[in-house]
Amino acid sequence: MMKILLALLFLQLPAFALCSPNYGDALSKSILFFEGQRSGALPQDQRLKWRADSALHDGSSNGVDLTGGYYDAGDNLKFNFPMAFTTTMLAWSVIDFGGMMPPAEQRNALVAIKWATDYLLKSVSELPNRIYVQVGDPIADHDCWERPEDMDTPRTVYVVEAPNPASDVAGEIAAALAAASIAFRSADPSYSQTLLRNAVNAFKYADTNRGAYSDNSYIRSGVCPFYCDFDGYQDELLWAAAWLRKATQEDIYLSYIESNTQTLGAIESSNEFGWDNKHAGLHVLVSQEVLQGGMYTLESYKASADSFMCTLVPQSPTAHIQVSPGGLIYKPGGSNLQHATSITFLMLAYANYLDKSSQTVKCGSMNLSPSLLRKFAQKQVNYILGDNPLGLSYMVGYGLKFPQRIHHRGSSLPSIRVHPEFIACKEGSTYFNSPGPNPNVLVGAIVGGPGQDDVYGDDRADFRKSEPTTYINAPFVGALAYFAANPSPL
Repeated sequence: MMKILLALLFLQLPAFALCSPNYGDALSKSILFFEGQRSGALPQDQRLKWRADSALHDGSSNGVDLTGGYYDAGDNLKFNFPMAFTTTMLAWSVIDFGGMMPPAEQRNALVAIKWATDYLLKSVSELPNRIYVQVGDPIADHDCWERPEDMDTPRTVYVVEAPNPASDVAGEIAAALAAASIAFRSADPSYSQTLLRNAVNAFKYADTNRGAYSDNSYIRSGVCPFYCDFDGYQDELLWAAAWLRKATQEDIYLSYIESNTQTLGAIESSNEFGWDNKHAGLHVLVSQEVLQGGMYTLESYKASADSFMCTLVPQSPTAHIQVSPGGLIYKPGGSNLQHATSITFLMLAYANYLDKSSQTVKCGSMNLSPSLLRKFAQKQVNYILGDNPLGLSYMVGYGLKFPQRIHHRGSSLPSIRVHPEFIACKEGSTYFNSPGPNPNVLVGAIVGGPGQDDVYGDDRADFRKSEPTTYINAPFVGALAYFAANPSPL
């Protein structure tokens, strides 16, 4: 009877779509998006043809090659902290859901990961002496509206020298490289070993030189307020150790996680997961060892993961996450879909771990089953793909109705292919202020999304709602892979 009542409660959530989403199409496009964010020399098989080579001399001012990687959002900057998190989530998507992807899309996902990891390897190539954390002057870049191909703003290199702290960035890079080493283990064993070796080095720097990278005054001026470490560096140390444990199965990392549970605030409650706060993801990741490996010394992590899941589902007696009238997970602060996609990923990953161990989550008097987690996760995915009050897909290029005026330089300015003449810093303002749609469709980009009231104005100037980011897309790849293979989950 309880299961029937819970199912009925889920049915009470708003439903707007008239047809089922094409999860496979959305999956393909969510991965394709990353090709539009590429920095550096583009390969011959580049599929988004309106892009061209850019930032070919990154790092030259410091005598190092820092070309490649991804622009984080609608600007022309490379912030290693969110880029590394993006990479971790792409790799986790492949690890947990890659087997559900069509072979071609699994290959495309690995290509997307490698475009980031090749760059991240360059960023840690001079450890233990220094770690590169960012390329590009954000103040100068944000003052211009330029195509990446025309970019002439300073490509300032931000580097942290030992023994100065960078636990957050180094820890997230370690997590990214360790996770990617698992993703590449079968496809490219040699590359996998390279990634793992560098992950170990990055973690050593993070743990030895403890502190936030934005605590360095010469770094703070470049990364803040954009990607400061607002939530502390301790979670990245544990997150990195957890990924290294998963990648190596070495007891040294298990001991690190166990012994630092209290000192690094491992079981600190959190109702979010993203580029800055890893706690909820850490709890879910480590819980797999408890649920499937019987590692009961880590039980506190599972308890925290259970508690987090109970806060999400509206019917739970301990639910406290905000949901819009249309049913979307909402957190204030802008770029809301970063929260919706990352939390959706965690629900699906945890549902799988629970399923494989035949367990449920106890939320007071309610038993939260894997099926109910998947149903709520599917509501989030469907909302993003158009099952919402506006009938609008928040993924560019997906569906019949999607954002046309996204906050993105390369998309909103004429392609260098059709307008090869240089467009200077302020000359781009004409295109920024244009009421017309962007000339270049950044296929697969997921924008920041609607407000708490489900309203979206499709306004290029409203960057909190209209700007896509790599870390919105990355966890959504895994979610789409799951639903492409299981459109009607049990």
